[in-house]
Amino acid sequence: MAAQEENQEPTARTAEHSEPDPSSEPLAALTPFGKELLEASLDVLRDFSPEPGALDDIPQVSVCKEHIVEACRLMKMDSRIAASMLLCLACVDYTDYFQLVYILQSLDPERTIVLRTDVPYSDISVPSVTSVWRGADWYEREAHDLFGVDFDGHPDMSPLLLYEGFEGFPGRKEFPFNDYQEF
Repeated sequence: MAAQEENQEPTARTAEHSEPDPSSEPLAALTPFGKELLEASLDVLRDFSPEPGALDDIPQVSVCKEHIVEACRLMKMDSRIAASMLLCLACVDYTDYFQLVYILQSLDPERTIVLRTDVPYSDISVPSVTSVWRGADWYEREAHDLFGVDFDGHPDMSPLLLYEGFEGFPGRKEFPFNDYQEF
């Protein structure tokens, strides 16, 4: 399998992940319009080996972190998707990797799509999408403060929620909340 992986373009998911993948569920919950949006997204991102999925009834596409900026740019610029807004960027700690979940919104017509990427603990940096949506600024700073994810190319990674010099990352599962003391 290792020899096979060396010759392939990286995909959004790898076998090393131990948590179940919620996108492996059937896409049955998607409406016909949601399925159409998912197909358009897969077509737009075809060069990045996208993986389809659904977050409840919302279409979802996974790509490798190396492609996240260009994937976001294409999702914004393509008229079939027109994801003009980044509604939210969430970071989820799965113990051996982080998952960044970008919730994108099109305004005309109004629709939502999820773009996600996995970031291994061994390399917790990902390119910043602030060049695509300026509103990603605070979301990325929050993920940096709470989880320690580094966003390469971000214009200002100063603390947003925590004070300068705070030790540790309180969003991580490993953070020792039982040792918390008032300051």
